[in-house]
Amino acid sequence: MLQLYGHPFSSYTWKALIPLYANAVSFTFRMLDPEHPENQAFVQQRTPAGKFPVLLDGEKLVFEATSIIEYLAATRSECRMLLPADSVGAAHVRMLDRVFDNYVMGNLFRVVQTHLAAPAAPDQVEIATARQALSRAYRWLETWLKAEGEPPSVTLVTCAAAPSLFYADWVLPIGAEGCPRLAAWRSVLLALPSVARCVDDARPYRKLFPPGPPNPDRD
Repeated sequence: MLQLYGHPFSSYTWKALIPLYANAVSFTFRMLDPEHPENQAFVQQRTPAGKFPVLLDGEKLVFEATSIIEYLAATRSECRMLLPADSVGAAHVRMLDRVFDNYVMGNLFRVVQTHLAAPAAPDQVEIATARQALSRAYRWLETWLKAEGEPPSVTLVTCAAAPSLFYADWVLPIGAEGCPRLAAWRSVLLALPSVARCVDDARPYRKLFPPGPPNPDRD
């Protein structure tokens, strides 16, 4: 039985959960919170930075969400479609995965971390700079969608896109940036059963998002 260590509000935990839910893979979820210190201790002891998600498959341990998805594609027949079989197609999918992690999620986290560092007076220059970079990523993705269309569900790309676009829109609304295709695709992603389950499971923790979710009824 697979075990996944993470937290329901974590975007990278979502990234690992989506392919498990989408492909009906049996696993046990190991919650990381103050009520389960043993899970936190396990992650701290077994990973170089003490970060989740972490997948345990028997004695085999895999950390980093992208690596977990690649591991599932390589070891579970029902998950083979997560990554193209041909090397050129796989390289393209991995490139897009990096776009979402580095340029969408990365700039989103810059805003979040600024609020965490100084809740009463977050650095507005850093926030503006991060939002500019996020806007540039949105525009690139809008052009990409126009050229290639929406990728099939569920792949490494959609697993990376869903959580990053979900939270990024809270920091910088996609529709307001003149990216209608990207905004529409976000809605398509959130309607996927595997993603909707992550959204619903995370609802009790929305108050943790700094500086707070934009609207309690949104998404």
